[in-house]
Amino acid sequence: MNGEFLGALDQIASEKGIDKEVLVDAIEAALLSAYKKNFGTSQNVQVNIDKSTGVVKVYAMKTIVEEVEDKSQQIYLEDAQRIDPVYELGDVVKIEVTPKNFGRIAAQNAKQVVVQRIREAERALIYQKFVEKEDEIMTCVIQRAERRNIFVDIDGAEATMPPNEQVINENYQVNDRLIVYITEVKMTNKGPQIIVSRTHPNLVKRLFEREVPEIIRGEVIIKDIAREAGSRTKMAVFTHHPSIDPIGACVGQHGIRVQHVVDELKGEKIDIIKWSDDPREYIGSALSPARILNVQINELEKSARVVVPDNQLSLAIGKEGQNARLAAKLTGWKIDIKSISQMDSIDTIEDENLIQGDDAL
Repeated sequence: MNGEFLGALDQIASEKGIDKEVLVDAIEAALLSAYKKNFGTSQNVQVNIDKSTGVVKVYAMKTIVEEVEDKSQQIYLEDAQRIDPVYELGDVVKIEVTPKNFGRIAAQNAKQVVVQRIREAERALIYQKFVEKEDEIMTCVIQRAERRNIFVDIDGAEATMPPNEQVINENYQVNDRLIVYITEVKMTNKGPQIIVSRTHPNLVKRLFEREVPEIIRGEVIIKDIAREAGSRTKMAVFTHHPSIDPIGACVGQHGIRVQHVVDELKGEKIDIIKWSDDPREYIGSALSPARILNVQINELEKSARVVVPDNQLSLAIGKEGQNARLAAKLTGWKIDIKSISQMDSIDTIEDENLIQGDDAL
């Protein structure tokens, strides 16, 4: 604990953004604990570090009284005045009790405290840096896979991509670079925990924001996104500017903008549709690329029956129901899709039931 040590503290404080006084106070507290642990004293003691020389001294703090009942805490007035004649009853006397071998203990504890405080400061800086990046995308490098979790390096910090945030058909290899969406940043006992995702719908949103200046300027608005990660996404866009085609802006000249997003998502299909406050129009668009003949809605149940040509039924429903499922998720409406033939059969049954009812009358 010398001038060289204090110089090192100055450098550490500057590089790590830690207040030197905070470091010194923490070291003094650690030395006090070490003194009590190693020397088993019941005295009221204080540890001081001389900030100019680095010399460490331990003092017993004793109150001046007329009658001493506890020698570890109290001192007679005449004894105190031998140390300094100005002392009076009620004053607290500092009596140095620094052990001969305390320098070694002090050095060990000081090092531990500094290392701990540096670690805490670095964790706090990482947390502060990334908590501001929640709901954003960043480029990362895959470090390792462990218990189905993927660990990535993201701007010098470690982040975790849990199994539910991984795309099933993506192959994650060590040293691969990819863009991830930061879903959560929280401080734990082990430091900041950063959770990233490749499945979150907002990953698509942020990728389009990066590619489409009209979105950043607020001229084109992404209203809704429905996604089945790794397979297909439907995105509804809107604009208040009559001179701007929101779909065309997102697609880009020769499809270059949307292709950049598709490439980053490893070939995931993206349907871009025009948002509308008319549910009939919006639902019809959401079932793209199928051609829609009619949309009947039930406002109370927030459900819709959609009629399509016979040859468009499978397209409207999609493989394993995906197109209809994404359309329902995008619009927030329950969607029942029928072909013209199916509607004719329903109408025939309803007519027969009506005739039977009339006959019964």
